[in-house]
Order: sequence, then structure tokens, then C-alpha cells
Amino acid sequence: MPLFASSPASHTWHFLINQRQHPTFFSSSLPLLLPSSSSYDRTFLLLHPPMLRGLPLSSSLLCRFSRQFQQSLSSLPKHNAYLYGRFAKFSSPFSPVFHPRRFHVPKVLAMAERKSENASQSHKHTNRLASEHSPYLLQHAHNPVDWYPWGEEAFAEARKRDVPIFLCHVMEVESFEDEEVAKLLNDWFVSIKVDREERPDVDKVYMTYVQALYGGGGWPLSVFLSPDLKPLMGGTYFPPEDNYGRPGFKTILRKVKDAWDNKRDTLVKSGTFAIEQLAEALSAGASSNKLPDGLAQTALRLCAEQLSRSYDPKYGGFGSAPKFPRPVEIQVMLYWSKKLEETWKTSEANKSLKMVFFSLQCMARGGVHDHIGGGFHRYSVDECWHVPHFEKMLYDQGQLANVYLDSFAITKDVLYSSIARDIFDYLRRDMIGPEGEIFSAEDADSAESEGATRKKEGAFYVWTSKEVEDVLGEHATFFKEHYYVKPEGNCDLSRMSDPHKEFEGKNVLIERKSPSEMASKFGMLAEDYLDILGECRRKLFEVRSRRPRPHLDDKVIVSWNGLAISSFARGSKILKGEAKGTKFHFPIVGCDPQEYMEVAEKAASFIRRQLYDQLTHRLQHSFRNGPAKAPGFLDDYAFLISGLLDLYEFGGGINWLDELFLDKEGGGYYNTPGEDPSVLLRVKEDHDGAEPSGNSVSVINLVRLASMVTGNKSDYYRQNAEHLLAVFETRLKDVAMAVPLMCCAADMLAVPSRRQVVLVGHKPSSEFENMLVAAHALYDPNKTVIHIDPSNGEEMQFWEENNSNVALMAKNNFAADKVVALVCQNFTCSAPVTDPGSLVALLSQRTPSFA
Repeated sequence: MPLFASSPASHTWHFLINQRQHPTFFSSSLPLLLPSSSSYDRTFLLLHPPMLRGLPLSSSLLCRFSRQFQQSLSSLPKHNAYLYGRFAKFSSPFSPVFHPRRFHVPKVLAMAERKSENASQSHKHTNRLASEHSPYLLQHAHNPVDWYPWGEEAFAEARKRDVPIFLCHVMEVESFEDEEVAKLLNDWFVSIKVDREERPDVDKVYMTYVQALYGGGGWPLSVFLSPDLKPLMGGTYFPPEDNYGRPGFKTILRKVKDAWDNKRDTLVKSGTFAIEQLAEALSAGASSNKLPDGLAQTALRLCAEQLSRSYDPKYGGFGSAPKFPRPVEIQVMLYWSKKLEETWKTSEANKSLKMVFFSLQCMARGGVHDHIGGGFHRYSVDECWHVPHFEKMLYDQGQLANVYLDSFAITKDVLYSSIARDIFDYLRRDMIGPEGEIFSAEDADSAESEGATRKKEGAFYVWTSKEVEDVLGEHATFFKEHYYVKPEGNCDLSRMSDPHKEFEGKNVLIERKSPSEMASKFGMLAEDYLDILGECRRKLFEVRSRRPRPHLDDKVIVSWNGLAISSFARGSKILKGEAKGTKFHFPIVGCDPQEYMEVAEKAASFIRRQLYDQLTHRLQHSFRNGPAKAPGFLDDYAFLISGLLDLYEFGGGINWLDELFLDKEGGGYYNTPGEDPSVLLRVKEDHDGAEPSGNSVSVINLVRLASMVTGNKSDYYRQNAEHLLAVFETRLKDVAMAVPLMCCAADMLAVPSRRQVVLVGHKPSSEFENMLVAAHALYDPNKTVIHIDPSNGEEMQFWEENNSNVALMAKNNFAADKVVALVCQNFTCSAPVTDPGSLVALLSQRTPSFA
């Protein structure tokens, strides 16, 4: 069977340190400085490879090096260390948090104008980005900078002219539409723009380089490279002009040009050495083929305990502002509570669950949740989930839907199922293309009115008190009280919410009291109150729909589609556990959950059709007006296979993992296939951040596959999972909280016997559907569902080849008029049951699963 059947950046900052007061800080073990100007009291620190000789860059040493550097920073007087930046995605646990509120820098996430808009404009400049597919790259197609996309044409030009390469994510209007800046870049450099979502492999190389030195990357990332792509020096966002003792971008360009002309040998040697050291460290394999006994359970416990200590009992969530809805943290706490419950530690289990449920409730009530249109924004800048960075990302929606589904499976509380539906219906309405493909993101910025040239963050989503009154009339009073709408604006719940007064007079909707409390206050029945609120939201939605929309990033990224496929497939069965007659309110459609399975299948079919080569069994990474040039990466394979496994377990076909990324010598999966010579590093990613790491998901995929098949194939999957985890032994020991999903994966592998639920009967039928719903009614991450129709010759052949136990069970338990379910461990099974209630009762029995 073919394969298809089978950070991120964190804080954006600069360090400006008083060199005269702290000369010892600038030692050979720290970044090399560009020549300073006498006009500056403070010298700008470009990120540049230190003299790393003799420094073995193992994972743990990288972490220690990062911590040591940060300790050096913390010893400086606060007035001499300036930091500014903007949080883009979840940071590593080694990155210090420094007030990542929106600073007045160019909007770094703006997306391309629609083609129809571009076509109607005449442009003074057009560069090579005009032929690219990425909306982000197209945005820069008419800069005066002679941009190249990442590729051999740019590299050859740099070699021919013997000039450095300037590689950049963003800066836009302030710098790249400036004719003087453009002339400096065009004369002295070859300038390359990269879309980090389209080429995460390129981003990872230079972000890893930065993180190795500083323990945290910056986004946007700007790096100067030699013509053979070795990093020379780098930074994050460069301001356009010299200001407040900070050198501007033009000053930086002149200094880099001077360093290239006069200190080239030193730059090139140190850059080459840094890449060699990183390559050696990142290729290090495991010292054994499996984790030491007991480490999996210890890492899981430590991770849960560390997260519990960071829990915010007032506002929910883990950690302080800014708050990211990091679903992997919710996943590990749910998993840990299940382990505690299985060993009769009910009180401790309930404590973990309360943290999860309160956090999810606070997120759902907060402004980080789009109450009018559904779905979640990227993160909250304050501690109370109120004022968000308004971008919406597909990877957030897919993961959050899954944790709300899990919470519904545990509680049967429609609050959680309604939020999952809210996410699904937002995606179906706004984020799905004509062939079922699911788009990547919606921007944070938009114009405040038609024809306005300036965009503002959140303009599409915020409201004045008068707007609410004009739209809602008689119902405005209690809507305003319910969502904390005030004439002067409501972004006042935290000093972090709006420090620059960007939202004066504006309101970000947030629920501060429950609907039942508010209904009681107004002397109304709760159901009537909810009906009116829903109708109010519908009216505001209609008005909002006439505003200029944020731009849609209509790239189709395989990995993110995999996350969404998983949640839609799971929702199709889990949501059938809602009580009959459950009522939903706008923006929820309230459809038959089976429609969500159709969404998942269409998205998977699009990827198979457009991004999968059935001859080579390989994926392309993304699609927009055709497949992108970049190959599929580890996350694409891992997340898609996870999604396809969920498609199978919740009613579709079986799939397995390809070996494309397996490092057979050292263990673990690389993030790239290693076939592009321009990508200098192959990284074994482990950090579970805004997205889970491909290696964490791969372990879970292997565990799931091992439980579906028998014999050598099962052993092969387990051995690969064991070897993969062994590569990250130090990480699991020392910094478990950085890898929450990997902690779950390690424990899953250590469980002595994973449950299998085997369903035998005619498909499709309502009886079979009802039994599938029962099989998935309870939260149990250590369970595999296998279903087989003995009248289907292709299915029987597959199971006879891969698991004769299943084939035999199917033959022995097939009945033409009913569906039979068996609950098994190691394919030793309970007595068969033939009704959904009996199956749920069997699955409710407590079975300890600690190794």
C-alpha cells in the first residue's frame, strides 16, 4: 500500500549594551561586534558566531550556554540593556519573556494584496518575487529592493559578484520601500526574501544558529550570509534610522559592508565553524536503543508538576503574560489526570482536570476567542486572555478543537463541544477552498474603512460602544454588560492590555460572568437569554462582514491541514455524544457531526491529489496556485499521518509511516529529507511549542501503528519509537516541560498493553456508526480502534497480511444483522458485545496502564 494510504520564532529583540561600562562582557566567548561608531555610546550587538572552539554543542550544552548568556545579561544594570520586540509564536522555555506587546514597528504579518487588486495598480518597481506563489513574498514584489526568492539563481549571483547575501523575513515599508536603503542593498548585497511558512527548513537553519548562541531566536529574523550560505552575522528587526543611540538599518548595512571588505576571513571562518559545530551536535545519536527504565513515567510526572507550578489560578493557563493557547500543555495535563485516575488517585486527577477546564473556560470567555465569528486568535498580550494579537492560525484551530473535544469526552459538558463546533464552523465558513483545501491564516491587520490606506491591528474585530448600540437597539444594554463594552473602551483589565493606547474607545469582547449569572440578573430564563445573545452576535456578524477584511493567507500547508483533518475526523464521532435536542447559537451552525468527517476527507483528498506523488511516495510542503518548490518536511509527514490515522480510527482508511526521515544510524527523525544542498543543517526537532514537534507526533504514530499490526511489523514500529525517544533522553530528563507531548509519547510507548477496540460488521450502516461513536465516547489516549467489514475483500486482505488476529476475529464474529465489538489487550479479548451501551460500559472499566 502506498505511503498516502500509509518556531518558531519567539521574542523579537535587540540587545544594546553599554560597552564602556562593561568591557569584560565583550569576550571571545560572546558575539563578535561590528565596528562601533564613536557617535554611539552604545554598540549594537549583531548575532554573530562566537569563537566556539572546544565547545561541544550537545542539546544540554546548548541549553546551558543559553542560560549562561542570559545570566550575563541579567547582571547588567537594567538601564543599559534595552530590549524591544514583538511575540510572534510560542517561545522556547529558555527564552526570557520581556513584555512582548505590540511595539511601534511595521506590521510584520501583513499579507499580499489580492491579485485583482494588484493587477489594477501600476508599479514603479517589480522584482523576482512577482513570480512566486507565497502571499507574503508577493507583498514585496514591488519593493525597490531587487529581491530574490531562496534558490540557486540568488546564490549564483552572490558568487558571481562576490558579495554577501542578506536574508530577511520582514521589515516592509520603513526600510524596503526606501530608495536609499534599496540602493545600498542592491549595490552591496544579494537580497533574499523567505516565507518561513513555505520554507521552514531554511528558517530552521538560521534560527537554530541564533538560538544556539542566545537561547532564543528573534522573529523576524535577518541574517547576513556568505555566498556559500554560511551565517556571518544576524539580528532581528533593524529600525530604519539611527535613533535613541541605536544604529539604523543603513548604518548596519555600511558596517556589514566594511566588515566584509576588511574582516572577511574572520567572518567566514567563524561562520563555517559555527555551522560545523551545530551540524555535529544536531547529528548526535542515541547512546542506546531505548530509554532507561522508568524515565518515561518520571518525565511525565515532572512535566505535569512543573506545569502545575506555573498554573494561574486567577485567569487560567500556564505561565504569565503573554498567554498562548499552547494545546500541548493541555494535552499532557489531561493525559496525566487519566494516569492518576487509573491508579485510583482521584483527588490528584481532579486537581489536574480543574486546571485544564478552568483554563479552557477562561480562553473561551476571553477576547482571544472570536465571539462573533468563531475560532481563536494567536495569543493574548495580557494575563487575562483579553486583548489578543488578532492573527488567526490554522494550527491553533486544529489543536484547540481537539483539546475541547477531549474535555467534552471527559465531562459531557456542552460548553466544550460548542467551542469545538465554533472552531469547526469558523473554518468551514472562512478557511476552506473550493476543493476542500484548508487555508493557513488570516492576518491581524485591516483597514478601518473602505478606501483607507493605513491598516490597524484588530480593526476588523473591535467595536465602539455606539456601534453596538446602533446595531442592537433594545438589546444593546445587556449585550454591552455581558461583553464588558464601555464608551471609553474596555482594554483596561491589565496594564499589559493596551500600554500604547492603540484601542482607546474600542472594545474587545470578553465575557466576565457566565450567561446563567447574567440571565438571573436581568430576570430572564437562561435559554431566552442565550437566544437573544446569539441573535445579537448574528447582527454584529452581518455588520462586521461589510468591513474591510483582514487578508487571507490561502496557502495550503500539509502539516497544518493534518492537524485540522485530525480534529474534524474526531469531532465527527465525539460530538455525537451530545444530548439529543442540544441547542446551539450563532456563530455555531449546529450541523450533523458527520459533515465534519466530510471536511476531513475532502482536505485529505486535496493533499493526495495536489501534493502527493504516488510513484515516489513523497509529499510537497505547500500549495498556492500549484505546489510549492519545497519538499515535504517531517511535520508534514508526521501531522498528516496522525490525521490520517484519526481518519481511519473514526471511520476511514488505514495508513502507515514512511521511512523517508528516519536516521537509521542515530535514531530520531530529521526535519528535512536532506536532499537540498542549500539547507546546511538537518535538525532533530523536539520542542513542543505552538505546534508539537514532528518527532513527538512520530512516536505516537509509531505506537498507534504498532498496536494495529502484529509480528515483525509491530516490533519494527516499536523499535523505531524506542530509538527515536532515546535520542531525546537528556531533554526528557532535564527539561520535561519543554517537551510535553513527547512525555506523553514516551509514556504511551511504556504502557505494557494498549487497548484495542475491534468492531466487526457491515459498513456503512447506522448500527456501525453508532458503535463507532460508542468506541470513541470516552477519553482514552491509550486506545486503538480497529474496524473491519468481513464482506469487503480488500479490507480482509489487508488485515490477513498485517494482522491475522484481526482477520480471524472478523471471521469468527461476523453476523449479517448486527455489529460486534471486542475490547482487547494484545488481542486477547473480552466477550463480544453488540450494543453501544455495553461497549461504553466495557471501556469505562478502570485498567491501570503504568508499566
